Amino acid sequence: MKPVAPAEPAVSVESAQDGPAVRRGRHERAGEPGRPLRVALLGCGVVGSQVVRLMGEQADDLAARIGAPLELAGVAVRRLGRKRDGEVDPALLTTDAEGLVAREDVDIVVEVIGGIEPARSLILAAMAGGKSVVTANKALLAEDGATVHGTAKRHGADLYFEASVAGAIPLLRPLRESLAGDRVHRVLGIVNGTTNYILDKMDSSGASFTDALEEAQALGYAEADPTADVEGFDAAAKAAILAGLAFHTRVTAADVHREGITEITSTDVSSANAMGYVIKLLAICARADDGRTVGVRVHPAMIPRSHPLAGVREAYNAVFVEAESGGQLMFYGKGAGGAPTASAVLGDLVAVARNRLAGTCGPQESTYADLSVHPMGETVTRYHVSLDVADKPGVLATVAEIFARHDVSIQTVRQEGRGDDAQLVLVSHRASDAALSATIEDLRGLDIVRGVTSVMRVEGDENP
Repeated sequence: MKPVAPAEPAVSVESAQDGPAVRRGRHERAGEPGRPLRVALLGCGVVGSQVVRLMGEQADDLAARIGAPLELAGVAVRRLGRKRDGEVDPALLTTDAEGLVAREDVDIVVEVIGGIEPARSLILAAMAGGKSVVTANKALLAEDGATVHGTAKRHGADLYFEASVAGAIPLLRPLRESLAGDRVHRVLGIVNGTTNYILDKMDSSGASFTDALEEAQALGYAEADPTADVEGFDAAAKAAILAGLAFHTRVTAADVHREGITEITSTDVSSANAMGYVIKLLAICARADDGRTVGVRVHPAMIPRSHPLAGVREAYNAVFVEAESGGQLMFYGKGAGGAPTASAVLGDLVAVARNRLAGTCGPQESTYADLSVHPMGETVTRYHVSLDVADKPGVLATVAEIFARHDVSIQTVRQEGRGDDAQLVLVSHRASDAALSATIEDLRGLDIVRGVTSVMRVEGDENP
């Protein structure tokens, strides 16, 4: 696509051509009887092509639900000659994304390009020009949500982004609207289908991480470069968005403690299975007990097989929301893919189109709580620790003394002899991450400890 400047366009700011009166006029024109609402689509890849398909196939139903027909004004792409999924009218295609966004006849801009630039500049230009915006861009919202939300508020523009987290699962709108009268304590879930597929295959078939990843890539669940998924970057961006909505606090991807699944071994999976647990990559957003801070983290963890999240198989997503009055709520479904994500985009498109006809806007960003994000060291949970140790008297007592020195209480111990060595598996009671890290550091310095083979958090079991 034609590159654009990273800053918000100076010509389109409120004090210049597009003040409140102009924006009101646009809303009024959009509401004229029989006038279609015109949509500019930025991006026509896996998701964008499905948006085009659904807009065409469901045109009559969408018009009835909205009160006016939707009409594609243009589709911005990087290359005109590229083969695309589905049928897109070539006359709609353009490489001039900036020009498409600036068109006076465009009412709504849908952005499914992804990444930071040029998506950010195009979204800012659209909102400054009085247009409503629907985006699926988790990376942008997690990195620079302050700028995007601030621009929407400044120009009275709609900004909807349900498709940025968990595909077709209706999750963000319940947090943003349905639970607006409640107090959310915790959000816990599986928000990356690629890693869930890999871990599920390792658990169900005994596959290694490498073999499970190759299978995921062959089926299209994982990219050729899977780094964003397996290292937790994708889940961390989603966790930042979820935490911001749940706790009315601005959270960025940089605030999220992140660990991936590349170090998970078949031995870890077998050990978890022996204990009645399964390993999942979890996004956990939790309000501290004192209510003054929040913790936001993404990492692999063991959860009991009795926990509902343990039964989430293959590439599916599921998220628990724990609210003070509403109790435990679970959202489950397809968290990725062209059609599921396009479903979320269309849902937002209907919402902003209705708002535009009514001359109103949906809810703006809520950051009134302004809670700080506490460091990972203050997080309290349980831990599974696996050690290779010398098999001789006094080893367990020495290891236990190290745990006690850092005020980490041991709940269970299992030992298996291996000739002159042994494997020692310990599960702790709840302790701070800082205390556990200090414990592991001291254990590594013991002559009797051959190696710390695994350290994993244990979640979903609230027993002390």
